[in-house]
Amino acid sequence: MNKIELLAPAGDLERLKTAVLYGADAVYIGGKKLSLRSRAGNFTLDEIEEGVVFAKTHGAKVYVTVNMIPHNEDLVEVAEYLKRLSEIGVSAIICASLHILEVSKKVAPNMEVHISTQQTITNSQTIDYWKMMKADRVVLARELSMGDIEKTAKVSSLPLEVFIHGGMCVNYSGSCTLSNWMTLRDANRGGCAQSCRWKYFLYDSQSNNVCDGSGLFSMSSKDMQSANYVARLIENGISSLKIEGRMKTAYYIATVVKAYRRLIDEYYKYGQISDEVLDSCIKQLQRAENRPTAVGFYNGLPNNEGHLYGVNGAGVNQDFCAVVQNYDEKSRVALIQVRNYFEINTTFAILSPYVKENEFVVEEIKNEDGEYLEVANKPMQLLYINIPEKVFLGDMLFRVSEE
Repeated sequence: MNKIELLAPAGDLERLKTAVLYGADAVYIGGKKLSLRSRAGNFTLDEIEEGVVFAKTHGAKVYVTVNMIPHNEDLVEVAEYLKRLSEIGVSAIICASLHILEVSKKVAPNMEVHISTQQTITNSQTIDYWKMMKADRVVLARELSMGDIEKTAKVSSLPLEVFIHGGMCVNYSGSCTLSNWMTLRDANRGGCAQSCRWKYFLYDSQSNNVCDGSGLFSMSSKDMQSANYVARLIENGISSLKIEGRMKTAYYIATVVKAYRRLIDEYYKYGQISDEVLDSCIKQLQRAENRPTAVGFYNGLPNNEGHLYGVNGAGVNQDFCAVVQNYDEKSRVALIQVRNYFEINTTFAILSPYVKENEFVVEEIKNEDGEYLEVANKPMQLLYINIPEKVFLGDMLFRVSEE
């Protein structure tokens, strides 16, 4: 059995490197052409090449999303673009267009083609079709239950990729046109305005407002968090676990990737995931949440507990407080860049690809002029604090909340 792949998102080079360092086996990114999430930073060809070199140095792969539903004007120079991606060393593209699949196989036969969840693949016969068309992997629709996935995996003719974490679409695997009609931004060409997450007045057929006064109505889904299903997905031969979130921060990516990396490694080491490790990883995932979570469709059709009626989020999490810029081992003083407010005597833990999540208490804060401070309240300010163990450039400090 091949070890399951952990596939992480990245909106720019910083986040690509973060994903790889924290344990992703592969990273999917968007180029400047033919990619959904047009508001993500997205990569120039030179940046894609730098990302591929970095990933390969660390034993990881890079996939490029070419997954918009293209119109004629989107296809200018598409063959040259795909050929260049292959020359750079991109391992696969993710696409939703049969034409792009055919062109890629013609001009870049050594680069894999993965069929996007935009194609709403829900059964083995459809998978057989994509195999006939020479696809190398399919991303299943997010609307499948665990039972559906297990049945499909047993007879699938291609490797399967499934979503394990992140945002969910109110419509079927992204096949939505709310944004098109309400903002003239085409959701399937990279412009989704997430209209489902807006708040609305809701009227009945007699034009009576049926909102109960506690809040406006929204159609927003809770985010997916499916740590409980990692073991079953491995046991059913799924090839790749996909984290959604090319718009997310480096802190989000580091936190989520590290948690799922631990779950996967725990299973392969012991043949199971202990309740203790599972609970620990779920708590870690909760630190990165900006919306309430559910398990998506894994338990079957979601009920009202899977939706955010009248609510858009869970509040902004401000536990991520600083990024390490430098560390002096002799004095045990770290130069940090502030991201969120903290005070003297705050308890921090270290989020790092290199050291354990040990806790320490901030006993002193100094600015660059050597002045002692009681609080750090200026985002991006450079400050000095004592950290009792060695930390590294890019390590993140997060507040340990009291139980």
